[in-house]
Amino acid sequence: MQKNRGVKKLTDNRFLNLYHIQALDTKGRDFDYFFASRNDEDAIKLRTKSMEPEGIVIYAVTQEEHPRLVLIRQYRYPLDDYIYELPAGLIDAGETAGEAAARELKEETGFGFTEYTGGEQLYRRPYFMGPGFTDETSAAVFGTARGTISGQLNEDTEEIQVILADKAAVKQILATERVSLRGAYLMMHFIHSESPFAFLH
Repeated sequence: MQKNRGVKKLTDNRFLNLYHIQALDTKGRDFDYFFASRNDEDAIKLRTKSMEPEGIVIYAVTQEEHPRLVLIRQYRYPLDDYIYELPAGLIDAGETAGEAAARELKEETGFGFTEYTGGEQLYRRPYFMGPGFTDETSAAVFGTARGTISGQLNEDTEEIQVILADKAAVKQILATERVSLRGAYLMMHFIHSESPFAFLH
């Protein structure tokens, strides 16, 4: 049974837009359903069925005997509060996920980035962020960070504190702080892996 009678774009914003679906329930009755998308009207995923990722999350560790995980504590407007996350961002046109990760990590933290390509590819494929309200997909990129912390390339809308966290600090953050879900799952892997990338194998 068809689940929608049509989709209409309701807003015209550069970064994110609201769409209305004239939806059908399991009994064939009409109801209104709304979702947000970063995609243009002809590229929303219910039309294209694409799995191309809009964004990336970056699992970066320091090159030390006991590596630390690169975290950020960032102010988020919808929460009017700070939240712990892994660095992340959008993939620009023509970029690979790895290239986007290197650019975003530099912009958000000042660190250079070397991608780790070992392990199984399934951990790098795109997954949906929150399909109840958006069609956005995101992929994880793994690697090592080098250099010095800097906020010089942060945008005016970004308020970011960079944290290098060992396993004890990551566990404390998970236990007591506000944390993004995709960050939390990768932080759990960091805590429980014998080496930073062991869970990819």
